Amino acid sequence: MLTTLLLIQILATGFMTGLIWFVQVVHYPLFSRVGTREFVAYEDAHVRRTTLIVAPAMLIEAAVALALLVFAPDRAMQLLAWIGFALLVLIWISTIALQVPRHRELATGFVPASANRLSNSNWIRTAAWSIRLLVATAMLAAALPPIA
Repeated sequence: MLTTLLLIQILATGFMTGLIWFVQVVHYPLFSRVGTREFVAYEDAHVRRTTLIVAPAMLIEAAVALALLVFAPDRAMQLLAWIGFALLVLIWISTIALQVPRHRELATGFVPASANRLSNSNWIRTAAWSIRLLVATAMLAAALPPIA
């Protein structure tokens, strides 16, 4: 059971880490190139389509993070589970408090200051997911039997 949870965590966190880096380095910087007339429709499509991809992965990641708090077999694994959970809480708070409001501002049209605040604040999630992937990797490595 623990190994299955850890594998699901690696998959969900790895997926989200790769996605957030793509968004941070490629997607958000290209917002300014969409064009004023097309931006509102683009932003609406971006939010809808991104939510379809991100929401299930974030919910799976949250469920597994909670399960790992319960099923961590020892103190070291419990500590890593709590660190991973705290990073996930930071990601969710950042999403709700910082990124969602910026997307709402951009829903009415491209505003360079809002796009910059979105991109700059998104570094919080980018860093947190990157660290979370390291924690998830450490947890999986600790749970696997040593290679002979």
